[in-house]
Amino acid sequence: MTLSFIALGTGDAFSAKRYGACLAVEHREGDTSRWLLIDCPHPIRKLLHEGSREVAPGLDVGSFDALVLTHLHADHASGLEGWGFFHRFALQKKATLLAHPSVARDLWTHLQPSMGWLLDARREPVAMTEEDYFDVRTFVDEIELGPFRIEARTTWHHIPTIALCIHAGGRCLGYSADTAFDPALFEWLAASDLLVHEANLGPAHTPYATLAALPADVRAKIRLIAFPDDFVPDAIEPLREGARVEV
Repeated sequence: MTLSFIALGTGDAFSAKRYGACLAVEHREGDTSRWLLIDCPHPIRKLLHEGSREVAPGLDVGSFDALVLTHLHADHASGLEGWGFFHRFALQKKATLLAHPSVARDLWTHLQPSMGWLLDARREPVAMTEEDYFDVRTFVDEIELGPFRIEARTTWHHIPTIALCIHAGGRCLGYSADTAFDPALFEWLAASDLLVHEANLGPAHTPYATLAALPADVRAKIRLIAFPDDFVPDAIEPLREGARVEV
């Protein structure tokens, strides 16, 4: 059994060179793979195509058991409309979406203007609801789906956001999502086997200098995501889009 992930996007909200932060997490046992998508920036199918073509050819929307949504900022959630429409029209099933109640609370407010009406066969408008597109499963502390056990903690960010610890195959992947540096949250995340942590600018993000000042053994299991385009880290390894990382 193995746990690994592909970095589909590594950029921050203002990146001109990289996609928004997004991970495809795989649990493999023998010839069987199960996949989770962590966040969903636009254009999600292009991210999947480009990010997987060297390490997991054919990975597409239908490959995933669920999407885990950390928060609703556009660089993490702008692909939700396409994700929902593709499930409804191409896959003809609902998209399973896992989220904290504080994140799920505003999901339909976020999507209703573009997904709230569809034309029927007579070209008459039909009102749609969140439930027509998504099977939303909310959780506060943890939830299980297939081989995955997903734990969550809220972060310090502008809007409701969760960090994650994803357990499968006897390993644990930590993901900070967007957060100001929080020592208690970091201690929880640092218990993972590998930790993907943001390093961005502003009062609701974590300065790279804070992470670079951590002990060497802690830095060794951190990989950076959501850092500015002109940033060159020297003490912690950044993720590369399209690369597979074993946990």
